[in-house]
Amino acid sequence: MRSELRAWLVSPAAFVALCIAVSLLAVFQFSFRAFVPGSLDVGGLTLENFSGMGKSIYVDAFSNTLRLSVETTVFSLLAAYPLAYALVRVRNRALKSFILVVSITPLFLGEIVRTYSWIAVLGSNGFINGALRGLGLIDAPLALMFTHLGVLVALVHVTIPVVVLMLSTAISHIDRDYEKAAQSLGAGPVRTFLTVTLPLSLPGILASVTTAFAWTFSAFATPQMIGGGRVPTVSTLVYQLGFSSMNFPLAASLSVMGLALTAAALFALGRFTRRLKSLGGH
Repeated sequence: MRSELRAWLVSPAAFVALCIAVSLLAVFQFSFRAFVPGSLDVGGLTLENFSGMGKSIYVDAFSNTLRLSVETTVFSLLAAYPLAYALVRVRNRALKSFILVVSITPLFLGEIVRTYSWIAVLGSNGFINGALRGLGLIDAPLALMFTHLGVLVALVHVTIPVVVLMLSTAISHIDRDYEKAAQSLGAGPVRTFLTVTLPLSLPGILASVTTAFAWTFSAFATPQMIGGGRVPTVSTLVYQLGFSSMNFPLAASLSVMGLALTAAALFALGRFTRRLKSLGGH
């Protein structure tokens, strides 16, 4: 019975994994094919697609994507940790329910809906500019759309719910007896948090950081709609090459380079976090 149940569970997962592997192999082989202008067919094998990756347009896309990923991860963590801590430690059920609803509601909205909402907030005639002009703080609307800041704000909003869920799970598994022991030895609330709670929640922090970074690196709809083509990222550039220029081999090579950069960044992050855990002794 157990073997049959295991087969029913493993078989779909294995099939999905196989489909993903085949798709990645297809993209990989496309990246080494020559582009034939005016045709959807591809030419023979070539390394020309990778030889031009040093051009400024590609370097800007990679550096901007990496910068957005790091910034989104940091700000999401800073905003989500207090929410996750309150979600676990608050005793008032009404307040806890309110925090939960506010934290995870964005997950129930489609990415396009969330992005259009931010367009209404960040636009020249949007909520922020309207409120500031109504208060007499500005005469001309602030440039929030089609900027790095606008894309960053929208990406943080998309990422926070997932980070809150991961952090709240980690915090809920912390044994409160450790905190009580620290307080009984004379540690105040701040010192107890910094020396006990925060280190013990490190697994959740590491998981949320890794997820937020990878998620942001591959984000497309938000940079495309909020950035309006003025905030280049790897995903938006792949879209432009593949569906505007029909240069699928170059788009595939850019995807492969983006995947390699993501893997390298996550590997470096993993090395850093393992060293951090070893220094912390947890």
